[in-house]
Amino acid sequence: MNAPKRLEDALSKLYTAFHNNTLNPECCLQCAVGNICDNTDRWKHFSDAHGSLHLNYVGLVHQRLGRSINGYTPQQLLKIEAVFLQGCGFSVPLKRDGKKPKSPTSKETLFKGLCAVVEFMCKLDTVENVMDYTKLFETGKRSKKILTSA
Repeated sequence: MNAPKRLEDALSKLYTAFHNNTLNPECCLQCAVGNICDNTDRWKHFSDAHGSLHLNYVGLVHQRLGRSINGYTPQQLLKIEAVFLQGCGFSVPLKRDGKKPKSPTSKETLFKGLCAVVEFMCKLDTVENVMDYTKLFETGKRSKKILTSA
């Protein structure tokens, strides 16, 4: 994969968390961004609600100063987390009475969230989606035509 270091590092952390059962969308230390930020909660201070896309005062200051955590700006981190939560089946920002999957930490739920966040992070770095398996089944012009006309 020819990807920026920040993307490779983030994907490695997410992969490890998924397989070590240390990925939890409802925990700011173990969610997608919590894992990307080395299982710290530094990022949660950029917003007033988990899953919100709105930077608070602290987040705006860090954003305007050009600061980042592991290569991602505060705004990018909030968007990554929102995409992950939505992919898992949550409504964002998280609220007690908001939409929530039946089993938030099931492998199926987490995999859906990971697929969404990996696709988003690849777009962010203008890299082809590393989770896109359709190219594996292409064998020539005919296969491409079938895939695009379906």
